[in-house]
Amino acid sequence: MRAFIITIALAIGPLAALAQKLPDPVPANEVFSAQEIGRALSAPTPQAGHTAASLANAPADDGQWTMPSKNFASTRFSALTELTQANVRNLVPMFTFSLAVNKGQEAAPIVADNTMYIVTAYPNYVYALDLTQPGAPLKWKFAPKPLPASQGVACCDVVNRGGTVSNGKYIFDTLDGQVIALDTKTGKAVWRVHLGNISKGETMTMAPLVANGRVYIGNSGGEMGVRGWTTALDENTGKLLWKAYNTGPDRDVLIDSQFKPFYPSDRGADLGVKTWPPQAWQIGGGSVWGWITYDPELNAIYHGTGNPGPWNADQRPGDNKWTTGIFARDPVSGAARWYYQFNPHDEHDYDGINEQILLDMPFAGKMQKVLVHLDRNGYVYVIERHTGQVLSADPFGPVNSSKGVDLNTGRLIVNPEKQTKLGVEIRNICPTASGSKDWNPSSFSPQTGLLYIPHENMCMDWMSMQVNYIVGTPYVGADVHMKPGPGGHRGELTAWDPVLRKPAWVVKENFPLWSGTVVTAGDLVFYGTMEGWFKAVNARTGELLWRFKVDSGIISQPVSYRGPDGHQYIAVLSGVGGWSGAVVSGPVDPRDGSAALGMVNAMSDLPKYTTAGGTLYVFALPH
Repeated sequence: MRAFIITIALAIGPLAALAQKLPDPVPANEVFSAQEIGRALSAPTPQAGHTAASLANAPADDGQWTMPSKNFASTRFSALTELTQANVRNLVPMFTFSLAVNKGQEAAPIVADNTMYIVTAYPNYVYALDLTQPGAPLKWKFAPKPLPASQGVACCDVVNRGGTVSNGKYIFDTLDGQVIALDTKTGKAVWRVHLGNISKGETMTMAPLVANGRVYIGNSGGEMGVRGWTTALDENTGKLLWKAYNTGPDRDVLIDSQFKPFYPSDRGADLGVKTWPPQAWQIGGGSVWGWITYDPELNAIYHGTGNPGPWNADQRPGDNKWTTGIFARDPVSGAARWYYQFNPHDEHDYDGINEQILLDMPFAGKMQKVLVHLDRNGYVYVIERHTGQVLSADPFGPVNSSKGVDLNTGRLIVNPEKQTKLGVEIRNICPTASGSKDWNPSSFSPQTGLLYIPHENMCMDWMSMQVNYIVGTPYVGADVHMKPGPGGHRGELTAWDPVLRKPAWVVKENFPLWSGTVVTAGDLVFYGTMEGWFKAVNARTGELLWRFKVDSGIISQPVSYRGPDGHQYIAVLSGVGGWSGAVVSGPVDPRDGSAALGMVNAMSDLPKYTTAGGTLYVFALPH
């Protein structure tokens, strides 16, 4: 994760008028076409079967939304059908709720047993709303009181990506590294454990995964020189069951004889040490701040690992295992089964923490159990999830930092013209450090067979600088300035066909899309924009069918649920912020293009379109 420390408190209003001029977009002829990058070795085979998640990973929809990903397959698909393309234009707000926190709100509202649960950005208030009553009044509120100093070491705003309801408990984490389980009826803490150490720069922002009596969670802080890890806790007590580091010797990474990576470059003893300079792995990043997925079919968990530290790649020669990749692990013991590295020796902050969508899909003439991963480096990866073999990898956004993926070796083909060098500015690198897509999750519809990817169209200029490690302070070593990608628009919603490996349609947006998407059985895709529009589009064509302007930009995860009255509802949190919205929620100076690790250079005009906020919006048809 990227880190920036806000040291200047300025009023956004007067500065908005002084925002710097946006840089010119990167010319289209400076990025590679899909044809130039190449295609997978095997031809598409749609006739072999229908793409869908299995019933084990995506059981029948009960109308609730108990985890951010909707189900273990992470489809974020709602089977509710009341909302259709014909009637969605009549959608109206049914109630709103102030979160009392005007920071970046990235969480998914959670719905279970006719109650909605929301966790806010710092100070991580938790609200329970009674959906059986008009206006959904507050049932209880929990204030965890995280350490205030955690704000000073947080990357990219003081965000939280949501909690999960399981067995009568709402389980979430706090910015200062606590994991807390609340009784859903009373709001009282059942247990709370402190896993992170803010004095080292560790924070927690991810949504925990709860499965089979265990809570899986990881740390944030890759730009602070932390050492990334994943843990499993006992769901009933909070007891630590196992902890796996993502750098270091095999015993720390939980690598033993059952570890069988598909590619030779990931085989060998203690690669988490040998692929680093001496002792550099101890402060090498690889945090787990994104999505963890459980696979009941194969009895496995999958989790990505973040960028290596520091950003200055000259200070850490080698592949820097086990960062910017994905692990398959035994959910009970944590033992690693396989690993694949998306970006060996990552030079561009391409964390591997994005979502994994578990599907059964046709490939090379037969049905395959796959994991679909939309990486920051700009490629849609289709990975055989028994073994970790990459079946295909195709660009879904502007790419010139690499020339494709060698499917024989699994390695990214790095473009030498965009490799970073100490003290040298490398211009027009695509995608940017936040990637073709950041953490915000995609959705998948078994009806259309399409993935709905909210992403960016941005590039960057980069200059690496020498940096020294000081515990608890930023450990970055790069000067970055971001800019619009080809065409000048900064965001896109892409409907991607994973079988044909190409887009079905694309919607262009002015600002990068930082919200998640949800797709429904009514063939509707819902998403939010950073200027505050909440939209519904036709899942088959991308046609805009409805939109509503909320009080602040949207960077959260919309959900669809059945209310106690039997009607279908759509819920979303407003509240612009995060890395992309730091120029509003920070506050930071919109005249400083290097602020927020270069994001302000491409987002200085955002204060003209929206202000800070924090509100729950719930929509339905009039009834």
